[in-house]
Amino acid sequence: MVAGLTAAAIVVVGVLAYQASANAPDSVASSATPKASASASASAQPTAKPKPTKDALAVPADSGTGERVVYALKDRRVWLVDADGKSLRTFTVMPSPVSPPPDIYQVTSRSGTVQGSDGVPIEHVVRFANVDDVAIGFSAAQDGSMEPPDPTSKTGGVRMKRADGNAMWTFATVGAKVVVVP
Repeated sequence: MVAGLTAAAIVVVGVLAYQASANAPDSVASSATPKASASASASAQPTAKPKPTKDALAVPADSGTGERVVYALKDRRVWLVDADGKSLRTFTVMPSPVSPPPDIYQVTSRSGTVQGSDGVPIEHVVRFANVDDVAIGFSAAQDGSMEPPDPTSKTGGVRMKRADGNAMWTFATVGAKVVVVP
């Protein structure tokens, strides 16, 4: 029985070593093992092409088409997208404790400077949703801070840096499409 287990372990190690060498870059594989003959490689399984690396800054594929603001909740990121689907600008944001569900919205109102519901003076407020009587919108703190909000507060301000707030203000006028994705 021990001999059978040992033989099985040797087979498993051999298969894993073969798979590792088959997936190693040519420079590593050539220095570790001799080149296989043409007849041996013809019978081997074709190697999978490497998957393209997803561009973390690319506009989410599930965000629709046309000119829009895209807000990715999980990534805490916003894209300003032109009519051709090209990202004009992308930046990180600090979400609020109250977030809108994924959906398509429109900018409903804007304010140049106001006092945030958390007491922080803010500028370039672009509102686009309401959740449980909480207005949801993008804004920038006038002091440039992006502190995490009190998680127990019922606020809807999605904070961004002042330069990003300026870009949002210019881009997202009343009626502009805002797409929220997970």
